[in-house]
Parts: sequence; structure tokens; C-alpha cells
Amino acid sequence: MGTRRKSRECSLQMLYAVDNCNAPIESIYDSFIVYFPKGEAYRIFTINLFKGVCDNKEDIDSLIRQYAKNWEIERMAVVDRNIIRLAAYEFMATTNIPISVIIDEAVEISKKYSTKDSSKFVNGILDKLKIVRTHKNQKI
Repeated sequence: MGTRRKSRECSLQMLYAVDNCNAPIESIYDSFIVYFPKGEAYRIFTINLFKGVCDNKEDIDSLIRQYAKNWEIERMAVVDRNIIRLAAYEFMATTNIPISVIIDEAVEISKKYSTKDSSKFVNGILDKLKIVRTHKNQKI
């Protein structure tokens, strides 16, 4: 498993804790620092993903609502919702990672951390959301 995948998984776990436990972002960050992937670049990638989603959660959720027809974000499984948030943030905040890589990573992470059918759900929502990067200039 690649270190960027570990970074995404660590970010997901932190987002889950924030979302599910209502814990303050700073305390989550402090608790997880020992689990960050080795290497400064990957530690920074983990932190940027986590803080990027937290800082832009309202905009990201609004975007997800726009493309997730017939799905209320609050009713999505916590893990699925945060995997989609992570990928949506990467769509909007990065240009050096191909869309297909972001989606593949999200799908693989959903297979590991969520239910049997979650990967199909995550893939379907992200396939609709990828339009954000193609019609970019809509930055977070």
C-alpha cells in the first residue's frame, strides 16, 4: 500500500472522529499525530487533506448535495460521507493528482473501511462530482 493511501486513510480516520464524536479538530489532530505516515511530505499531505476538508466542509457538503441526487448527506454512512468529502476536496484543491487516481483510491478505501456495497455508492457519487475539476476555476 502506498504512503499516500496511508495518508488518505489517516485523514479519513480523523474525519470520522470529528464527524462521529464531535471532538475538536485540534484534539483529533494531536491524538493522531503518532499514526501519520512516515516522511515529511506524507505527513503534510495527511494534514492538508484533514484540515482542508474541515476548513471547507460547508462548501464541500453543498457541492455533494448538488450532485448526490436523492441522497441526504446527513443520512449517508459516516465512513462513506467522509470518503466522498476527502475525494471532493482533492478534486477541488489539487491539479497534480489525476481524477481517476482520486476515485480509485476512494473506492479502495471504501472497500476496506465500509460495507460491501459502499464502493459502488462512493464510485457513483464521485463519478458525478468529477465534473468539478473539469469545469474548475471553482476553487475552495
